[in-house]
Amino acid sequence: MDQDQTQPIRAAGCLVYRPPSAGDGPWEVLVIHRPHYDDWDLPKGKLEPGEDEIEAAVRETEEETGFVGELGPELPADRYQVRGRPKTVRWWLLRQTGGVFRPNDEVDEVVWLSPAEAAERLSYAHAVSLLDHLP
Repeated sequence: MDQDQTQPIRAAGCLVYRPPSAGDGPWEVLVIHRPHYDDWDLPKGKLEPGEDEIEAAVRETEEETGFVGELGPELPADRYQVRGRPKTVRWWLLRQTGGVFRPNDEVDEVVWLSPAEAAERLSYAHAVSLLDHLP
């Protein structure tokens, strides 16, 4: 938990994608369900002390989803307020290369969806806008 409630919140995450499971069609995008918020989002989380945004994005993605991959380019950041504090989330593309999802305290379900299906499922407009950056 953040010790200094006056400092901006720094977080990072990944737009995780993979080739289509059927062999053709659009990339599939990983969308997570967070039971605490009852929302559908992309994996992300706050930086730990001494950690940079890239390290946090990769760590949070693996912790929340079990998936690992090849990190791609940085995507547009998201900025908003959380209980009066500014929060910045930096995002990267991550092409999934391995891993297995196991439900946990933060994420109880994941789905692989086409970009169009993901746009319908995601709870936040900024997450939807990141879909435009898929290869």
